Amino acid sequence: MKFLGDENLDWQIVERLRLDGHETLYVVEMEPGIPDDEVLNLANNEGAILLTSDKDFGELVFRLRRIAAGVVLIRLFGLSPNDRAEIIANAINQHADELLGAFSVISSKTIRIRKIT
Repeated sequence: MKFLGDENLDWQIVERLRLDGHETLYVVEMEPGIPDDEVLNLANNEGAILLTSDKDFGELVFRLRRIAAGVVLIRLFGLSPNDRAEIIANAINQHADELLGAFSVISSKTIRIRKIT
């Protein structure tokens, strides 16, 4: 799968996904500091699922009807970056076929997946 990591994403997550064989772009390596709407445009143009911890993308996708290949909102608090990377990699590997075209939320206990219509 192809992902775009927002700049608020731990680099350990990006590295873990790359090690798992996922093509993972990273805003920090491409265009740091760009606004959220440009991050979403970049993900759309690349056909990549956006990985972020920024809840503002929910508004861009649902309220403002911005097209998205998919968004994964990460809500993992109080964990080390390596623990977050492990949880995210496992969730992605278990639900890979459901993430495209969906707004997903990964928390420490659940993953919620809602199709973007």
